[in-house]
Amino acid sequence: METGKFFHNLMERKDFETWLDNISVTFLSLTDLQKNETLDHLISLSGAVQLRHLSNNLETLLKRDFLKLLPLELSFYLLKWLDPQTLLTCCLVSKQWNKVISACTEVWQTACKNLGWQIDDSVQDALHWKKVYLKAILRMKQLEDHEAFETSSLIGHSARVYALYYKDGLLCTGSDDLSAKLWDVSTGQCVYGIQTHTCAAVKFDEQKLVTGSFDNTVACWEWSSGARTQHFRGHTGAVFSVDYNDELDILVSGSADFTVKVWALSAGTCLNTLTGHTEWVTKVVLQKCKVKSLLHSPGDYILLSADKYEIKIWPIGREINCKCLKTLSVSEDRSICLQPRLHFDGKYIVCSSALGLYQWDFASYDILRVIRTPEMANLALLGFGDVFALLFDNRYLYILDLRTESLMSRWPLPEYRKSKRGSSFLAGEASWLNGLDGHNDTGLVFATSMPDHSIHLVLWKEHG
Repeated sequence: METGKFFHNLMERKDFETWLDNISVTFLSLTDLQKNETLDHLISLSGAVQLRHLSNNLETLLKRDFLKLLPLELSFYLLKWLDPQTLLTCCLVSKQWNKVISACTEVWQTACKNLGWQIDDSVQDALHWKKVYLKAILRMKQLEDHEAFETSSLIGHSARVYALYYKDGLLCTGSDDLSAKLWDVSTGQCVYGIQTHTCAAVKFDEQKLVTGSFDNTVACWEWSSGARTQHFRGHTGAVFSVDYNDELDILVSGSADFTVKVWALSAGTCLNTLTGHTEWVTKVVLQKCKVKSLLHSPGDYILLSADKYEIKIWPIGREINCKCLKTLSVSEDRSICLQPRLHFDGKYIVCSSALGLYQWDFASYDILRVIRTPEMANLALLGFGDVFALLFDNRYLYILDLRTESLMSRWPLPEYRKSKRGSSFLAGEASWLNGLDGHNDTGLVFATSMPDHSIHLVLWKEHG
């Protein structure tokens, strides 16, 4: 009896399997819509046992943790296709997901680069770059919301401040009160204060201060004693700009007498007078060349001098009677003036005008690009880098994203003292213009002299 029942059940099993095979073949031949209708009908006929069975198996099939199951290399490859904000959301799924996503270095490095952040490939910590990205988006949001900066003032001069120069956290100010002061920007304290002539231009290092004056002379002063160690006489107009190089033992000066003079820094003697300008020479820059051309090689020292309409390029070396290599301008008929600020890093020359921001390639002297936007009309250049440029007008300080050529942030400025020569305002720290890195967005951004003889400072706000 029992044996017969066993074979009867076995036959039922075989019949079931045959039926299941047939129905499977038929099911596979249906359209997607028909398959869905079939499943809906079967579900409607199912009881609690079947529905529980269905629920348990669907969870296993559909909710597979692919990040946990895939090799790490494949997980990283898939993650590269997601945007950073989605990845941050995915980090909340589980501890395992957060661990895998946080360790995907390439994804976070790319995200940082897209924000204009500098990347140090030597950092080996796998979790480092997600932290950097979180820091980066905070700073970029502060910039977009105009909340990245704060202001301060330096008070100490008793007459107008005409000359400013910044270097390594120290700001030098030259005033009509016949003094020059050296300030620690971080503390606001005056480090040195010495008696000078009226200062139209200043530049300093640890030991000395060089000043160009409205009395038509240049002077060199010792910080520690306040003594004048050298006096350079020869210009017949106010000296609006100075630069020097200790290695060459050369000082250069630009004047209202339309000339540039080259001096022996230690001896105080005039080595050469460069002529050709027909307007006040408001800027001179002494810089080592970084590119090769027919006219110069990497390592050669170059002098740039600028007036209202032209930028002249001169070789500076052992030759006393050097000739102008090239004259640059933005309009042949002199209908367009150049702004008094000039950027030269040995590879590119950048200057702003009413037509826009001009960038020349120093190897060929060709114009690489002109950035023109309605918002940039009459903006003056303060600083220029690989990623950002710093500009300003009468009301605001602006950050320009050079990759998109769009203004990304602005900061209100008070009624500062206007100077057609551009000496009474300057940019502070410049390394962030080549890309932020989470460490270089500190210290001075901008400084300008005020009608009340104080100095208005714009500083990076500390990270929140």
